Amino acid sequence: MYMALKLNYRKTTVEDLPEVMPIYENARRFMAATGNPNQWIGGYPAVEHITADIDRGVSYVGVTPTGEIAVVFSFILGDDPTYAIIEGEWLNDEPYGTIHRIASAGIMRNAGDDVIEFCATMIDNLRADTHHDNQVMQRLLLRTGFTHCGTIHLLDGRPRLAYHRKIK
Repeated sequence: MYMALKLNYRKTTVEDLPEVMPIYENARRFMAATGNPNQWIGGYPAVEHITADIDRGVSYVGVTPTGEIAVVFSFILGDDPTYAIIEGEWLNDEPYGTIHRIASAGIMRNAGDDVIEFCATMIDNLRADTHHDNQVMQRLLLRTGFTHCGTIHLLDGRPRLAYHRKIK
């Protein structure tokens, strides 16, 4: 099921950082309050992570018609090295885009659904991963047509639940 996009999307700029970083801080507090205190710890993602994503052209913001940033995320087309080995099985081996670090400003309902529909306009296969304790993200991914495919490991070895959505 596809819904009409509610936000306008554009690449994040360095000028957006004063608005974007508090969104990530609020997301860390929200995750801790909803039973996921261990995923984004130690100030992750820090301004250095977001700046690197901006420099690589993979950071996006969803902006309301009034100009407020409602959501920020990274979307990377191409292979993710941490997805090369999965304990389980991906739906296919076709080219994909990976959604990382979705954070909502909390000013609109279902901003994550809108992000996923935006990403689906760019490629037919979407992948994402999340912490075992991130029930909110797990529900979002399943609600928007993703399939839980197994477990991947980050570069430092930490496990993450892996999801895949095949559009066509």
